[in-house]
Amino acid sequence: MQVVSVNVGLPHEVIWKRQRVNTAIFKEPVEGTIPIRKLNLDGDRQADLTVHGGPDKAVYAYPVEHYEYWRTRVPETPETLGAFGENLTTRSVLEKDLNIGDQVRVGTALLQVAQPRMPCYKLQVRFDRDDMTKLFALSGRSGFYFSVIEEGKVKAGDTIEVVKRDEQRVSIADVFGLYFSRTIDRELLKRALQAQALTYESRSMLLSRMGQR
Repeated sequence: MQVVSVNVGLPHEVIWKRQRVNTAIFKEPVEGTIPIRKLNLDGDRQADLTVHGGPDKAVYAYPVEHYEYWRTRVPETPETLGAFGENLTTRSVLEKDLNIGDQVRVGTALLQVAQPRMPCYKLQVRFDRDDMTKLFALSGRSGFYFSVIEEGKVKAGDTIEVVKRDEQRVSIADVFGLYFSRTIDRELLKRALQAQALTYESRSMLLSRMGQR
């Protein structure tokens, strides 16, 4: 498991559908070693802190393996890594491989797996497609957010090492499926809610699903 690219970007205004949108989803790969802080990477910020950023979503990672899927189905997919707003483009680690609460060493930083990325309209802005949010949800290719346990530094080429597994073994893929699947695996749902590291956002969404029949 490896970091392929480190990507950062600052909020700026773009015009989309004749409206001004403030967004930081346009990220670019950077060279060299980049510090990872408690709330983000150096040179990176989030535009709307009500839905992005914060301690539970300090670092966003997205597998490079997903790019082939998107380039086949969405011609608008940029060639540049960081196209999904991810800070870390990764290799050989997918949503099924990481559990909520797992701890991973990335470069010299110690991170904790927090939650999947929820699709939002900024993806529509980035790809200039009205259906991008829906396509993202249907794809199951969410990527994963990390919280920062120990600050450190990261660069392209660094290894990603899982140093501790959460005992509930509820993967990012499991939680994303519980968000959006038509049928609800209630045993998995109950187990997910028992994961101590489950974020407030994920817990709220899963509790809302628990009430569905």
